[in-house]
Amino acid sequence: MGMVSEFKDFIAKGNAMDLAVGVIIGAAFGAIVNSLVADVITPALLNPALKAAQVENLADLKTDNGILYGKFLAAVISFLVIAFVIFIMVKAINSMKKKEEAAPAAPAGPTQEELLTQIRDLLKK
Repeated sequence: MGMVSEFKDFIAKGNAMDLAVGVIIGAAFGAIVNSLVADVITPALLNPALKAAQVENLADLKTDNGILYGKFLAAVISFLVIAFVIFIMVKAINSMKKKEEAAPAAPAGPTQEELLTQIRDLLKK
């Protein structure tokens, strides 16, 4: 029974839950970025290059043993976009956490006994 309760405690901790949410959101966001790179950025960069080379489509340039550097560049762009957005998200979360941190506690004032002692001393004068 101890192992099960320890596992529940581990899962309930914020770090494990944050990690799980991060992995799920990262996978979903990765699909969005891959689509952005494959469907928007790559064609925007590739079409002018194909026109300059006077080629109708990319398949005309592909050879049997050709190096597909375009796919590699698309993967690099995808990685850079994902890394940058995750960096921005982590930076925003960290700034929110700093704001949420409690302000330092005010120094403890004198106790009731100390106040009464001070009043007594003032009245004696």
